[in-house]
Amino acid sequence: MRQAEVVVYGATSGGVCAAVAAARRGLDTVLLEPGRHVGGMTSGGLGYTDIGDVRVLGGMAAEFRQAVADAYGVAPGHYAGPEPHVAERIFSSWLERAGVEVVFDAPLRTVVTSGDRIFSAVTRQGDYAGGVFVDASYEGDLMAAAGVGYRVGREDRSLHGERFAGRREVMPGMHNFPPYISPFRDDGTLLPQVADGPMAEVGEGDGGVMSYGYRVCMTTAPGRIPFERRPGYDDDHWELGRRLFRHWREQGYEPRAGRLVGLEPNLPNGKCDGNSLGPFSLSVLDRSAWAYPDAGPEERERIRLHHLHHAQDLLYFLSHDPEVPASVRAELSRWGLPPDEFADTGHLPHQLYVREARRMLGEVHLTEHDLVEGRRHADAVAMGSYHLDIREVQRTWRWVYEHPDPIPMVVTEGYLSVGVAPYQIPYRALVPRREECANLLVPVCVSASHVAFSSIRMEVQYQMLGHAAGLAAAQAAGSGKAVQDVDVAALQEELVAAGQVLSL
Repeated sequence: MRQAEVVVYGATSGGVCAAVAAARRGLDTVLLEPGRHVGGMTSGGLGYTDIGDVRVLGGMAAEFRQAVADAYGVAPGHYAGPEPHVAERIFSSWLERAGVEVVFDAPLRTVVTSGDRIFSAVTRQGDYAGGVFVDASYEGDLMAAAGVGYRVGREDRSLHGERFAGRREVMPGMHNFPPYISPFRDDGTLLPQVADGPMAEVGEGDGGVMSYGYRVCMTTAPGRIPFERRPGYDDDHWELGRRLFRHWREQGYEPRAGRLVGLEPNLPNGKCDGNSLGPFSLSVLDRSAWAYPDAGPEERERIRLHHLHHAQDLLYFLSHDPEVPASVRAELSRWGLPPDEFADTGHLPHQLYVREARRMLGEVHLTEHDLVEGRRHADAVAMGSYHLDIREVQRTWRWVYEHPDPIPMVVTEGYLSVGVAPYQIPYRALVPRREECANLLVPVCVSASHVAFSSIRMEVQYQMLGHAAGLAAAQAAGSGKAVQDVDVAALQEELVAAGQVLSL
């Protein structure tokens, strides 16, 4: 058994920052990563950095932003973000210089507890005991295994009195399907990529999570790897896309390729970060993600491959299918996968974009009201500013009652974007309730409602919250205190000295 002072689970960008922050304080720190890479989505395809108000960017998030600028010899913010391999190189160098022991291929098997404390994390690579643990995974696996309370998916609007909670009304919009496209084949069976079953009533909680997908890095550079037909590609699976393009053609509308997958060269060296744009995109909307947070390893891997194959097949479909406008196919043919990215995963990202999974029920539970009203918190350890950004939750169908007979129609539901002013994130949202666990910090699956989490979930917030969690873990491990009893004033002083912004 390996004994450490601080054990961090999940080498997301938040996990890297937590481990480095603790190790820089001189603590023996181990970082356990289920996969083979560090950086999570920051190095896993999400090159475009969603910051919001740059004034709130501080601490290790600002340090990372400066490191990216230094890597390219430009001013901070010159590029929308780094290339994936550059992001991972920066994080790896931080970990090496801080002396963090990084253990790869170490998925969690179980957690051993003693009273109100975690004793050890049992992984494929062995047992790791620690004084304080940090769960920085996107899924919250260590937190859940330790018996800490959490929620998954959308809550009912009545739970916190949140205006934007629960199932959303189906409204026109860029990400929604245009009207009157049938979800059924000629034989009456449901088309692939459309979820069956009725939706919850508007405002009701249904447990639905924001859609997942892959943020695919692409390039027009010579030597790019073309989008090829994958063994197992199913033509029938893409009939819904064909119907969408036929509908647009009948309406006299021809979409630009860039508005389908985000072909803007916003990264260095002419690369782009392919995003989920519009009603038919890299996001998978068939509700398959709803089961992911609480699923076991085999089911998660099945869901991950389903999303990976969707990304591969969508790019082939858009660049080869005759129903896709010729202009879109021609533009996509200029792009391909960069040979210098993700070499060990077929040049597609190593990280599934888990937009949300479990969310802790901690000492304080942030809601829409905290963000929209800009509520003050005396124990603030970071700030957020990105808008409420709930991505599509499902693509399903419903009856539209037209004369003389009802019409079945594909609908996309869940998207929401609401601006908020900069807001504070309190320390108590990073710690479990005292009676559940006394030596765990959670900087990614923070204690927040579905609506509030939609803003907090940005990578720069994870980096700043990871920084705070790492320093708090160091303080708790050094003093033997419960994480709930950390000297928050001293923590804030240390964060401010490191450039963290706690108020404007």
